[in-house]
Amino acid sequence: MKRKAIGPGVHVEDAATTIVSPEATIEPGATLRPFVIVEGRSVVRAGAVVGPFVRLVDTEVGPHARILDHCLLLEAVVEEGAQVGPFTHLRPESRIGAGAKVGNFVELKNTRLGAGAKASHLSYLGDAEIGPRANIGAGTITCNYDGAAKHKTVVGAGAFVGSDVTLVAPVTVGEGAYIAAGSTITADVPADALALARTRQVTKPGWAKARRAKLGAR
Repeated sequence: MKRKAIGPGVHVEDAATTIVSPEATIEPGATLRPFVIVEGRSVVRAGAVVGPFVRLVDTEVGPHARILDHCLLLEAVVEEGAQVGPFTHLRPESRIGAGAKVGNFVELKNTRLGAGAKASHLSYLGDAEIGPRANIGAGTITCNYDGAAKHKTVVGAGAFVGSDVTLVAPVTVGEGAYIAAGSTITADVPADALALARTRQVTKPGWAKARRAKLGAR
């Protein structure tokens, strides 16, 4: 890849490990940290910080947004003040709203994350519309592909999706709704409702002690 001469006002921490394509735009006031590759017609706006170890391909990073360590962004948009990473993969047609957060080991594909929404840990969101201020808990996945077609998941504004939740598309979670941790959601959840879809816990006091005694008696 040909390197672009970066204009004045851009802070490049290590020019030897930074590659910017001739078609890309880096605005004054942006910071590129070491081992950043900016490909295609990517745009990095003023005040944004990218890297280290980040690859942008035809991606727009908005003003004062932060792309943290070890991220791959492909044909995506990150709006003003949003934070992505570390270890995040944004696939084509994904958009991160203003002030939203996508954290470590999260993958998005064709997904819009609304302003102030959070998907902080270990999630896959594909073909989804996540409303403003919604919370996506750790381990949440959208089951968007049934083997023949892709289907959409909608999570309304201010909804709370607990950890280890499976959203089987097509499905809609209404505004302000709560999804209990560990649930598999296969039907729409109304606004402000609680959905809980998991097996009831059974606790047997003393079982482990009795088992150890039985095994020790052999």
